[in-house]
This record gives sequence, structure tokens and C-alpha cells, in this order.
Amino acid sequence: MLEVKETTQSDDLLIFERSRPGRIGYSLPECDVPAVPKEELVPQGMLRSEGLAFPEVYEVDVIRHYTALSRRNFGVDNGFYPLGSCTMKYNPKVNEDVARYPGLSKIHPYQPEESVQGALELMYRLQQDLAGLTGMDEVTLQPAAGAHGEWTGLMMIRAYHESRGEKRTKVIVPDSSHGTNPASAAVAGFETVTIPSNSRGMVDLDALRAAVGEDTAALMLTNPNTLGLFEEQIVEIANIVHEAGGLLYYDGANSNAIMGITRPGDMGFDVVHLNLHKTMSTPHGGGGPGAGPVGVKQRLIPFLPEPKIVQVESGRYAIRGARTEGAAGGPTDGGTVGSASSIGRVKAFYGNFGILVRAYAYIRSLGPEGLRQVSENAVLNANYMMRRLAPYYDLPYPDQPCKHEFVMSGSGLAKYGIRTLDVAKRLLDFGYHPPTIYFPLNVEECIMIEPTETESKETLDGFIDVMIAIAQEAETDPDLLRNAPHTTPVTRLDETGAARKPVLNCACG
Repeated sequence: MLEVKETTQSDDLLIFERSRPGRIGYSLPECDVPAVPKEELVPQGMLRSEGLAFPEVYEVDVIRHYTALSRRNFGVDNGFYPLGSCTMKYNPKVNEDVARYPGLSKIHPYQPEESVQGALELMYRLQQDLAGLTGMDEVTLQPAAGAHGEWTGLMMIRAYHESRGEKRTKVIVPDSSHGTNPASAAVAGFETVTIPSNSRGMVDLDALRAAVGEDTAALMLTNPNTLGLFEEQIVEIANIVHEAGGLLYYDGANSNAIMGITRPGDMGFDVVHLNLHKTMSTPHGGGGPGAGPVGVKQRLIPFLPEPKIVQVESGRYAIRGARTEGAAGGPTDGGTVGSASSIGRVKAFYGNFGILVRAYAYIRSLGPEGLRQVSENAVLNANYMMRRLAPYYDLPYPDQPCKHEFVMSGSGLAKYGIRTLDVAKRLLDFGYHPPTIYFPLNVEECIMIEPTETESKETLDGFIDVMIAIAQEAETDPDLLRNAPHTTPVTRLDETGAARKPVLNCACG
């Protein structure tokens, strides 16, 4: 059997267990104003009868405690992060440096336009770059995340149909779609219609033809799709939707596979959103901030959110539109007049500027050929991993190459009493963040892996070797997997209970 060394973690004490009476970690200076009894400042009913049970520790203990906690957190900077469908790629530090330039980090949206011309030009050029990458005619940077971009695009689709006097109420989504697709459609006021995939993991054209009609507003699709497979009949899919009067919406979550190779606009898509916190390597953050710019074809431009970043006649840059707010939007240079068709403002100010700066730096540092190389390397890495793991895990679509990600199934391990969850938990013992599991829903015991383009062959091989070792352990020692993880600070948790009955506060002591 292949030997793979497990990681270990020290058995650190809780901060309360380190507490000793009388120890002090920080001393406040003496008060230089007259002291006022707390009873005069706070109503009696709101005063504590006992002091807070804070731990009493030295400063060095506090530092070591929080440093140890930070080391337990997992991020792309300290390990391989193979989440399928999420593109957790490395964030180049040059982008972070650029975003911290004083001229970009120490400005405010309410400054006069003449004082932030560099920032406005950066956003304008980013709009142009993203339009070129996606094959769209115009782009808005306002949306703050991918799902926010989805909702923005759907609201434009809704406004477009309403402007034509059409009441179209349904959005079609494949059964492998991202969960945000039907959710965004519902929030935008649409009913979702789910269609099945065919035996090759693609959109079932017969099911699509049966689903479209006079009430079809749009089809939401990503290409490559959520199974990591390229929709080879995308032109015919677009024709079916367009002939029914609907529009084609591109979920940009999987754009890391096609940058510089092909464009959604050339496939027939009318609207596209991009996840800059995925494709353009900007940080995901702790749930944010992100950025989900939306691009549209010519006929949807009147419905774009306002205000817009524009270049005016003098060559300067401005924020213009009927919904312009603040000093930076003053009508100083004959800018564009707001569109009566616009869906209006969708984000306070104009997007998450720091994220936009990082994305612009990424695009400009790589250039067209570099972006293409990113996609080619991501696809190469995914296919390499898929073929090496194929003898040990089931491939639902074995005869097709994948794109930037691939889907396996742990169903073959069921004969040993092992599920995909057990594999994911065992990975923690080897220091790896598990890949996405149980998504997409149409693959039983799904394991979804996306290596991205930045990982070395040695990193890929290390992860592959561990996955092979776990498959062998399932056969020889299944209890080892069923009881994993063994080396983490806590073992297997009741995740269902934690999700349904979360404890959102902590009682000290």
C-alpha cells in the first residue's frame, strides 16, 4: 500500500484553560478626566451584578492563542484548495500591492470627479477589458457578487421583455445548474423550470424544445457546464431559446476554462456575469467582498444599472446617469443622460472598488496570451488528475475530456460501507481541504475537483496519491475512514444539527 504521512496538530489548551488569577495582559493608562460612577451613566436594570468571566492571561499567551487559531484556518495561501465549481485560485500578491497604492486605497466615492480620474479610468478600462473577454457590448461593474450579478442580469431580462409588451414568467435551468441560478430567478420574480441532462452530461435538446414557449424569459447556463463538460451543441441551444423569444444567460462561474479561447458572446449568449473573486483571482474574503460584473449585448444596453462609468467628450472620465448620487456625479462635463429603461442602482456607490483594482491588475499583468495560458493550464491539470484517479473512483462520463474541473463518484466504495463524506473527512487527516462533495446533485456520491492553473505537478501528485491511499484504506480498513478525521482539533461533528440548530452566542466561563 502507498504510504502517505498524516499531519498532526498540537493539543492546544483553550484560552480559559490557560487562565490564572491575577495575570494581566494589558494595562490601561490612568484616567485623566474625572471618574463618573457607572450607576450615573447606565440604568440600574442594565448593570451587571457580576463581572465578566474573562480569562486572566499574559499578553504573550493571548498572542500565541490567536496565532494558533489562525494556523487552524485554511486558505489558498497555505494549502491546495480543490473546491470544484468555485475556482479557489491563488491571489497574486502584486495585485494586493496595487490595491494598496494610496491613490487607490485612500479615496472616497464622494470625492469630486476631477480628484479621482485615475480610479474612474481604471474602472472604465476594466469594463472594456471584460466586454472584450466575454464578447459583450457593454459591462456594468456594480454587482457585488456572482449571485448579485445573476439577479441584475435577470432584472434586465425582465425589463427587456416588459418593454416589448411581453409577460414572460419562466426561466429554464439544467438539473446540474448552480443553486444560485434558480434562487436568483425566484428573487427576480420568475418561475424556474428544470430540464434534465442527457446521457453525456449535456443539455437534453429534446427536453429544452419541450420546455421553451411564449412564457420563456431565459435559459441560464454555464459553459463548460457544472459537470466540467463543454456544451458542444451550444449554438443549437441558443437558436432554440432565441426562436422562442427568450434570452440566453451565461453564468460565469466556470470562465476559468475559456478565457482567451472562446467567448460567451460568440456562443449566442445575451447576458453574462463574471465572478472576479474566482476567474480574476481576487480574494473570496470571509464571504466577501466580491464582484460580479454583468455584460450585455446591444439590445440590453438601455436596461443596464445606473449610474455608469463613461468617457466624456473632453477625454475625461465621469459617473453619469439618472441615478447619480454624490459629488462625483455632478454634471460637469456634458455626460450621458440617464436611461428611462434602466433598472436603476443595484449597489451603493459603484461596486467593490478594491476588488475591481485587483482584477484589473491581474488582467493587465497577464495580457491576452497569459489569460489564454491560464485556461489551458487549468484544463490540462484537471484532465491529468481525472485520468490518474479514474482507476480508483467512478467517472460518470468516462469517454469525455473535462475542462477546468471534473466530477467523480464515490459510489464504488459503497461495497465497503464507505461514502463520499468519509473520503472528505479522511482527507483532513492528511492536511488537505476536501473538494466539493454531493454537488452537482445529478451525480450519485459526487466528488467535484478543480485544481486551477497555479498548482504544480508535485502538488497535484501529492493530492492524487492521498486520494488513492484513501481508496485503498476503504477496502482494507473502512473503520479508519468512517471515524475520520483523527488528527484535527475536533473529530466528526454533527453538521446537520449545527446547520439546523446553530448556537450564535458564547457564554464566557
